[in-house]
Amino acid sequence: MAGAGQAGLAEGVDLERFDPLGDPAAARRCHELYLAGVPFDDPGLTGLSLPAFTAWLALGWTEDPTEAWLARDGGQVCGWYKISFPERENTQLAFVAPLVGPTHRRRGAGTALIRHAAARVDQRGRMTLAGHTRQGSPGAGFCRALGARPGITEAIRVLRVDAIPAGRLSRLRARAEAAARGYTVLSWEGPVPERYLAALAALNQAAGDAPHDAGTEEQRWDTARVRQSQARVAAQGLRYYTVAARCERTGELAGMSQLGVDPVQPDWGLQELTVVARQHRGHRLGLLVKVVMLQLLAQREPLVERILTGNADSNQHMIAINAELGFQVLDHSLSWQLAVAEVLARPAAAQP
Repeated sequence: MAGAGQAGLAEGVDLERFDPLGDPAAARRCHELYLAGVPFDDPGLTGLSLPAFTAWLALGWTEDPTEAWLARDGGQVCGWYKISFPERENTQLAFVAPLVGPTHRRRGAGTALIRHAAARVDQRGRMTLAGHTRQGSPGAGFCRALGARPGITEAIRVLRVDAIPAGRLSRLRARAEAAARGYTVLSWEGPVPERYLAALAALNQAAGDAPHDAGTEEQRWDTARVRQSQARVAAQGLRYYTVAARCERTGELAGMSQLGVDPVQPDWGLQELTVVARQHRGHRLGLLVKVVMLQLLAQREPLVERILTGNADSNQHMIAINAELGFQVLDHSLSWQLAVAEVLARPAAAQP
């Protein structure tokens, strides 16, 4: 729920649904408001580029049906929200990401967005709005004022590639390879080869034991969902890399790390999933695939200066790997849940 800010009742706010991919002018205006809010909502980051943002606004992160709504106050665009409806799991939830432009905050537009989103969710039979904010941000204060329940925290970390000491990656790779005898490393750029589709689905499913909010279900993966995820990456325009570890005895993929680079912002690497299947853990495969990824980027993406990643504070194993690599904590984010019935039952004049 980042960027909504504290708000009162906004009687003049009108909302209209739009297609970010089919209405580039509206998507561009939303992107402008998003970038204007980054210094307040996510200081230290540059924000997504317009192509990456537009694809996220249209498709979300979870391969689920998504709606985008534009808010106008007196005819002037003042904000927007995106809402996703999980279909395969967590069907009691809807994930909402609202944003009000900085110059329009504290006038009631944030409340109008959440009330509208709650009504949409109620129509779909969902009971809970879910989202996340940066700790200490305007959005976090807004969530508290709404009475939303906080969930798990996630540390956002950044690695400055130029700060990695010379020879460190080679030493870490040698150490990981010594523990990973019987495994080989392979990599590819772009979509997963067809022969590995099922293996990638299984690895994504293996990530389901990572920490998550109580009462929420892990994502369920199959080859169709992998293809949908790849379609989202293609729509964002990312150059996408995968490094995987293969078990020589069984031939199965035992672990992987994935990372995207936006050609519009080639100095940033965006870490996505890193996972090792449970039966293959204990062989330093997580460290191995991440080190090989960094070495691969040095060859393929020499302009990358910083790599961004996030891990739940309770995910101690991955945090330890990131510490070995030199990642530093940049910020923390917090998940929230808000009962739809509470939003709709509260009189509009009593909204925070």
